[in-house]
Amino acid sequence: MLLGSTCAFAESEGGNVTANASENNNYQSLAERIGGLEKKTDAFNVYFNYAAAFRAEKGGNCFDGNEGSEFGTGFYNKQLRLEIKGNLTDKFYYRLRHRMNKANDAKNDNFAKATDIMMVGYRPSDKFALQVGKMCQIWGGFEFDENPMSIYQYSDMVENMDNFQAGAVASWTPVPEQEIAVEVSNANNFSFEGQYSWAAADQTIERTKHPLTYILNWNGNFFNGLLSTRWAVGYQTQAKSNKSVMVTLGQKLTLKNFDWYVDYMGSFDDIDRLGIVAGEAGIYNNVKYNSFISKAQYRFSPKWNVFVKGMYETASAPDAKALKNYRTSLGYFAGLEFYPDKSQDLRFSLTYQGRHFSYKDEAKAEYGFKDYDNTRIELGFMYRIKCF
Repeated sequence: MLLGSTCAFAESEGGNVTANASENNNYQSLAERIGGLEKKTDAFNVYFNYAAAFRAEKGGNCFDGNEGSEFGTGFYNKQLRLEIKGNLTDKFYYRLRHRMNKANDAKNDNFAKATDIMMVGYRPSDKFALQVGKMCQIWGGFEFDENPMSIYQYSDMVENMDNFQAGAVASWTPVPEQEIAVEVSNANNFSFEGQYSWAAADQTIERTKHPLTYILNWNGNFFNGLLSTRWAVGYQTQAKSNKSVMVTLGQKLTLKNFDWYVDYMGSFDDIDRLGIVAGEAGIYNNVKYNSFISKAQYRFSPKWNVFVKGMYETASAPDAKALKNYRTSLGYFAGLEFYPDKSQDLRFSLTYQGRHFSYKDEAKAEYGFKDYDNTRIELGFMYRIKCF
């Protein structure tokens, strides 16, 4: 991702939470490069988003069946997404993004999980916009908003969230550098039994007739882009008399060749929405998660970028004494990226990714948990191929 602000109204190309389709399309397309076709409209832009890598990794835990202290190696296709978007008029725009390496069976909203985004937007003025369809929920945080192509390893929080939902978003930009948006969307892609399989057999829990998510989002830009914010708070209906509340706060400093963001994400669930605690301990009531994520990167030459990223995350089920703040996850990453051609959204990368998961002694004694580490070294590339 090129350095710069990622506010919803002026974000990096290909991000998740896009308020409109008026993005930078200056990369040369295959149609222009090979066929010499001159593009005269912004109504139809086609991309293939592809990322792959050669990996050497070791580690695991008793839950994923991949324990081991020896490195294993192999080639891995990380991302393959088709994206089509454009401005049909100066007021109407659209966007489709579909994952080519995910199942295509229809879910509750009659779309496949493979379909990230299929939305239509209406922008009556520079101050107002309305979007309807399936899209990424408008949570805050800069890790959350990055193009999945640019993520080498998500935090536990974002990795386990189910963010692409059918709904509607209304945004208001009272001044060019401040945006407020509200969203109402489905809370789940699956049925209640599919979303909360561990809780479905509990006769004390009744499904709700209105499984919806409500999000209030604020995106700010200060001091000519020096400081940016992506903040959001949301309420999700899980079941009758059961809810989830999320707070997501992202802050970013952007200098000429350097940027640094710090995110906080907190999830407070009556029923375990992320599924980490339920999957590990079989406890699903009153679950809390906290994540602190930070990433800094320095573009030390036009073709080279170096970054470091760290994560500190906790999981807790305070109703069970042994599970109160029982799990801590540390992530530490570093990488070097090479951009060979400024006319193409292409990069090669060499990254180190480390994770350490630790459990408190009471949880180890009662549930049999043990600390473990994951380590990955990856040589890969990402290519956002602009076809037309």
